[in-house]
Amino acid sequence: MPSMRMPTSTRMVTPGTIMPTRMIMVTTTVMDITMITGMTTIITIIMMSIASTPIIITTTPMLMTTNEPDPAALRGGMAEDEAAALYRLMTWLSPSFPVGAFAYSSGIEWAVEAGDITDAATLRDWLAAMLTDGSGFCDAVFLAQSFRAATEPGHAGLKETAELAAAFVPSRERQLETTTQGRAFIEIARAAWNSPGLDAMVAACDGPIVYPIAVGIVSAAHGVRLAPSLHAFLHAVLSNWISAGSRLIPLGQTDSQRVLADLEPVVAATAARANAAALDDLGSATFRADLASLRHETQYTRLFRS
Repeated sequence: MPSMRMPTSTRMVTPGTIMPTRMIMVTTTVMDITMITGMTTIITIIMMSIASTPIIITTTPMLMTTNEPDPAALRGGMAEDEAAALYRLMTWLSPSFPVGAFAYSSGIEWAVEAGDITDAATLRDWLAAMLTDGSGFCDAVFLAQSFRAATEPGHAGLKETAELAAAFVPSRERQLETTTQGRAFIEIARAAWNSPGLDAMVAACDGPIVYPIAVGIVSAAHGVRLAPSLHAFLHAVLSNWISAGSRLIPLGQTDSQRVLADLEPVVAATAARANAAALDDLGSATFRADLASLRHETQYTRLFRS
């Protein structure tokens, strides 16, 4: 059987090549079909100028992908060291980390007894003042300064910062509260989350280590960034204060969460201010809260140790 032949005028276009906009003519000139089926009939079909329709070729850029998944995308864009830092901060500053924070109220028990705190609104105002103008801000400054000193060669200035933080506590019960938690934080971090540089930082403090100093040097030893460490620390302290208030007032769980939500911008602002502050910026203006921590020692009935 003779072959079928279709002479055509064609032009090859490489995929991905941007062609100029112009007319390309595709024309079929002649198709000869010869069939022999025992008859001597030759049929010739001539197809002429079927079409002269212009064809405009355009290209669309395509995003090339591979079958290999991006590990960062699987983690939501979080780098490996960021994921590790978040995991550790969530562990160290969660209520389940056994530093004994649940046993202390930072004077809130006396404030409830005296009638200064009676409901969610008064608790919120009391805690906002403690965060911005009291122990919350001061402890955050000490955390930031100890973090920076711990990362300096030879841990220069860490001993002085630790001594000042221990001396800055306004009452004996608050001293017990912060040193007990600081010691427990260091011991548990050494036992379960040890770091090669942590022992040298602890030795450089050369004395009692209060809670914010402990969090500062452990975060520095593990390479956790300062800003999230400050934010997580203040969140943990505030959550413990609210927990104490909810048991003492008493306060329902929903109201407790409303107080925590209302104070979110206060925590963020206090963390940012402490991050930019120096030791010369330290100062407290919450005399009533300091008085509460002093008078709690002689309170007739007590649930908390401070």
